[in-house]
This record gives sequence, C-alpha cells and structure tokens, in this order.
Amino acid sequence: MMIEALILVTVASAVAVMFADDERAGRLAFGLSLLPLVGSLLMFLGFDGSGNALLGGEIAYETQLSWITLGDLEVGYHVGVDGIGLSLVVLTTVLMSLALLSAWTPIDERQSQFYGLMLFMEASLLGVFTALDFLAWFVAWEFVLVPMYFLIGIWGGPRRKYAAIKFFVYTNVASLVMFIGFVALVFGLPVNTFDLPTIAQSLQAGELGSLAGIAPETLKAVAFVAIFAGFAVKVPMVPFHTWLPDAHVEAPTPVSVILAGVLLKMGTYAMLRFNFTMLSDQAQAFAVPIAIFAVVSVIYGAMLALGQQDLKRIVAYSSVSSMGYVLLGLVAYNLYGLGGATFQMVAHGLISGLMFMSVGVVYNVAHTRMVGDLSGIADRMPLTATVFTAAAFGYMGLPLMAGFAGELYIFLGGMQSTALPYAPIFTALAMFGIVIVAGYLLFAMQRVLFGPFEADTDHEIVPAPVTDRIAIVALVLLVILLGTAPDLIYGMIQDAVQPILTIGGGL
Repeated sequence: MMIEALILVTVASAVAVMFADDERAGRLAFGLSLLPLVGSLLMFLGFDGSGNALLGGEIAYETQLSWITLGDLEVGYHVGVDGIGLSLVVLTTVLMSLALLSAWTPIDERQSQFYGLMLFMEASLLGVFTALDFLAWFVAWEFVLVPMYFLIGIWGGPRRKYAAIKFFVYTNVASLVMFIGFVALVFGLPVNTFDLPTIAQSLQAGELGSLAGIAPETLKAVAFVAIFAGFAVKVPMVPFHTWLPDAHVEAPTPVSVILAGVLLKMGTYAMLRFNFTMLSDQAQAFAVPIAIFAVVSVIYGAMLALGQQDLKRIVAYSSVSSMGYVLLGLVAYNLYGLGGATFQMVAHGLISGLMFMSVGVVYNVAHTRMVGDLSGIADRMPLTATVFTAAAFGYMGLPLMAGFAGELYIFLGGMQSTALPYAPIFTALAMFGIVIVAGYLLFAMQRVLFGPFEADTDHEIVPAPVTDRIAIVALVLLVILLGTAPDLIYGMIQDAVQPILTIGGGL
C-alpha cells in the first residue's frame, strides 16, 4: 500500500496547505512535501521488482482491485512500479520539494492556494507514473492540467491568461486524440478490461481483430499515429511545441521547474509505455519518420534558443531540443537507446529544473531575465553564478554530470541500432545539436555572468536569499551524483526495458 499512502499523504497535505494561513503556507507545504519524498526514497531503497510492469514482470508495490463494471467492461484499480516508473516517482518528489523551497521568495500573494495547487499537481503526477489501469491513468493524466492551468493563469506574467488557455487547449485536444486512438485499439481486442498489462500482453500475442470493418494492421497503425501525436504535443516535439515557450515565460519559476522537470517527461514516459512497448512492431515500422521528428526537434529547438534574449525562453527551447534526444533513444530500440532515453528523462528533469531555478534566482534579485540587461553579475552573486555555470555545462553534456551519461547512452544506442535505418546518420545529425547548445549557453553565460558589471534595473544586485541558494546547491549536487554514479538508477532501468526488446526483436 506504499503507492496509495504516497498519493493520499500528498493529497491530504494539499488540502491542509489550502486552509493554512498565507504566512505559514510556504513552510508548511515544504515540510509536508518531505513526507512523499521520504516515502519515495524508502520505495527506492526497498525496490524488489524485476522486468517490465506491462509485460509480465514482477511489479513492486502492486495493488490490484475490482472497481466498477461498465457493461461487459471491467474497470479496476491497479497500481505498481518497475524501474522506469519508480525513477520518475523519485524525480517528481525531489523536484517538488526543491521547487516549493524556491517559491518562498517570488510567491507573495495567495500563497496557500499556490502551494496547495502545487501539491495537488504532485499527487496527479505520482498517479501518472504508478497507474497500471488506463482509466485511472487517464484521470491522473488529465487532472495534471487543472492545477497547472490555475498556477499559470493566476500567478503568471502579463500574458498569463493567453499562455494558460493555450497550454490547456493544446494538451487537452492532444489527450482527446490519444484517448480515441487507444480506446479504438482496446475495442479491437478480445479483452473486457482497461488493465494495461492485460492489453499489452494481448497485443503482443497478436489477438487484435478488426473494428468497424478496419483491418487489424490498419487499426494498429492508425491507433499508433493517434497515440503518438497526442503524446508528441505533451513532450513537446516540433511542430507541436509552440505552447511551451509561452507557458514557461509566463509561469512563475517554481512552476517552470515542475513543467520542464516532470510534466514534459509525462509525454516521453507515455510514448515508452504505449507506443514502444504495446505497439513495438508499429514503432519499428514508423522508425524513420519518428527519427526525423527527433532530429528536427534537436536542431530546430537549439536554433530557436540561439536567437532568444529572454533567459527563460532560452531554457524552454533547450527543453524541446533535449526531448528530441530522448525520442531518438526510444526509436533506436536497443538496450542503450531505450535505457538511455529513460535515464535522460531523469537527467534532463534535474538539469532543466536547475536551469530554471537558477534563472529564477537571478530574476528574483534583478527583476529582469533579458540577456542584454545584465552583465558581470558573478561578482555580486558568486554562488548563483557558479551553479548557473554548472547547470549550463550539464546541459552541454559535461562528463561527470547527469546529462553526459544520458546522452552517451543514447548516442551509443543510436550508433549500434539495427531497428532504425540509417541510424548512424540520424545520430550524427543529432550530435550536431550539442554544438549549437554550447553556442547559445556559452553566449548567455558570458554576457550575463562575466565581464564588467552592468544591470539595467533599479534593483540592487545582492546575493540570493539562503533558501534559494540551498535549493540550487542541492539540485546541482544531485546532478553531479547521478553523473558520477549513473548505476544508482540505470541498472533497474535496463532491467525494465530489456523485456521490451525481447518482444520487439530489438538488440
């Protein structure tokens, strides 16, 4: 019952914070967020699952109960984790606690509602990464939109309403497309359940029949495209990415930390579960178009970042580029590719969260994020400048940092892939993105942090508050820890992706 306890504690914490006084809401929220954090770490230390949760592996912390019957359809409650799900559960709880700590400085109105919504979002995210029944998973998936919409729309910047509505419409329409594709697939199977392991194993057994006169192979291909398109918006992949920069720029920095660090991983996690596990044959059939999507996202996202002056927009477009690497690892469809893609989800979650948090610390002091308005602030904010530099180098793939390990696994997987035609060419093109990343991040660092001090702002540039410094230092240490000891999670990730390769014929 560990998963249930984790989610219920988070929901109860959210309710308690909602009714707390504004003056105490931030500290209460941070203190209560440590409960699911400790719980997830205890789950990590006691993890004894093996294999893949959808393909008959030993599921850790599993609970399966009957719920309701809709005609011939059985809807159940089924939760559990394998190495993939647990890695993202831990990422969620870690980033949420640090994001709440970093919110103490910028959030100064309606604090109890803000922190309560953040905790409600955490509970929904935990549901996404642990649910093994489609209906329960979809409820958690959709509920994430609600607190995020209000967090952007109420506490965001000048164009917050536009950004919040755009975020909600894009992702909600994408969810509808994905839902239709998946349900059509289920109705073509001889199953009377939404249980994801049952559906996955039925698909792998070749039990898909026709639906409304549509042949099984055609149904499978159409469903794959619909599901992939729905998740591509959430990732987001080019050309479905336009909601992301607006959401990031208008969102408060702690919300941007969770948006980049965890919400984007919902899309790639779901692709891995649905497209590359349940529909592995279609994933290989569509390998070349998917690889083109991946490479275009890497290069185009990096080029867009190169032309930005707002530090938040730079990091936002960097996320589009980085998610392209994850997709490339998935489509490589071998142990290094799938394992590296999952590892990169965690690594990018930490590094992107660190980048947004560092930008937020600068903005809290200077009240500007524009590259042209700041210069030489390293002398005034040495610790923040050091962490910002470390985060940038982590994005560039500096060895002994988490980003290097993730990208190395993906590139090894890409070069060795036999499932993806012309894999070395796609991989080499994607590697060129690192050069562009280095270009715009080095420019931003040189302009903002170093050189003669200048600040086009009426606010004095002083060291950041202690709580902000604690949050960014803790996060950079985690990035270094995962970079120097990737086997902390990579071993259990490999164990979870190996069965996918077995059923899909990958290497």
